[in-house]
Amino acid sequence: MDFNLSSDQKKLVAAFRAFGTEVFTPDHVSQWCRDQGLPDDVMKRFADTYFKSVDKRLSSVAGHTLLDQALIIEELSRCAGATLPFQNDLFNLQIVDALAAAGNVDPVVEEYRSTGRLMFALAISEPEGGSDVMSMKTSTKTLDGKIVLNGRKSYVNNGEYAPYIVVAAIDDDAETDDAYPALALWLVPRNLKGIAAVPIDKIGQDMLPFASLSFQDVELKPEYRISSDQGDFRRLFQMLEYGRVLLCASSLGMAQAAMEDACAHARSRKAFGVQVGRFQQIETMLTDMELHLTNMRSILYRAAWAVDEGDPDRRLAVSLMKRYIPKTAVEVASDAMQILGGLGYTESSRTCRVWRDCRGNQIAEGTDQIMVYIAAPLIAEKYRDF
Repeated sequence: MDFNLSSDQKKLVAAFRAFGTEVFTPDHVSQWCRDQGLPDDVMKRFADTYFKSVDKRLSSVAGHTLLDQALIIEELSRCAGATLPFQNDLFNLQIVDALAAAGNVDPVVEEYRSTGRLMFALAISEPEGGSDVMSMKTSTKTLDGKIVLNGRKSYVNNGEYAPYIVVAAIDDDAETDDAYPALALWLVPRNLKGIAAVPIDKIGQDMLPFASLSFQDVELKPEYRISSDQGDFRRLFQMLEYGRVLLCASSLGMAQAAMEDACAHARSRKAFGVQVGRFQQIETMLTDMELHLTNMRSILYRAAWAVDEGDPDRRLAVSLMKRYIPKTAVEVASDAMQILGGLGYTESSRTCRVWRDCRGNQIAEGTDQIMVYIAAPLIAEKYRDF
């Protein structure tokens, strides 16, 4: 099996490495974390670089395979040492393209191409649901001839500022014999009466401004609906795999940044007249960290490939990846902080930021424990005949 990147993939990584190295300087990253977002010109440059390198053979609006997207997010997260909004933007494009009716997302894609800003925020998770998407309560119902939306959504990235919100809601008007209720997506103008947003204060992932949204008797027009009449949970579950791959790519990139900082410090710092990196304890930590990075990269690329190829084991591959990578990235960042000593436990250290951001990724897109719930039955079935 060939584990080397293709020449096109190497060129893709090199292009985004040049972009990331120039743009994500330590001062810039610190400022943008305080600002809770990236400037318009940076977002536009990302979009230009991204679409300049699209694969014309792909029909997806994303224009790249998931593996290529993972390579991009991994590299930029390494350069920045922080969670970036790009992974959410790419995931949002994928999910809307997969669940929306044909043609309805064209204006969204064109707007993103021209500005680098998505015109919508994606609202799926709910306060009382979390990783249990099936417990979704937000719904639409026709009352007195009007379509009315009610419910709450949590952790909506850019939910306060985006001009539109793509809301996943149960369609109470639809009849279904399926085990899953009917699901619909709505492109809802943010300024409609009955919509309220409250910012969420987090301990990490500062460039992503999350908000809780509430919808109280929000009147919708039929043309706001962007999903087909038979939108369903099964397709949503499949699309969540994309988000998990991109999140894990971000965790891997940030862990790599922490490793590089730890190695630089181990080479330059002396204690008791000896280079820190020559202490056996530090050598052991660096060796184990490198082993973790190697394993994470292998698992990530395997899962992304499985999704791209429609591999029968893709769901197991993704759940194992999500179970392993964010948790292991936290361990790498924690060891890097230990090597850096007191410096690693300060706001000026990007390793400290990496630790916080990766820790949040153990919760986002399905917790570590939910991945066990998904993987265990698949593993039991896999070994049924042994």
